[in-house]
Amino acid sequence: MSFKSVKYVIDLLVRHGFILKSQKGSHMKFVKGDKTVVVPNHGSKGIEKGTYYNILNQAGIKEEREKQ
Repeated sequence: MSFKSVKYVIDLLVRHGFILKSQKGSHMKFVKGDKTVVVPNHGSKGIEKGTYYNILNQAGIKEEREKQ
């Protein structure tokens, strides 16, 4: 079972000002200034806990305590 959905993570990045720069295969690259974040999109698998927190760390986003 995944920790967060890919859609949730993408929406979170977009709300924080990131834009989709490119996609190669199942990996989407989002950028904001000098920060680059790669989000894996492997269909319905979702994003695991460790990957989710690494994405937040790379993006410089404090942990989101929102309902999914």
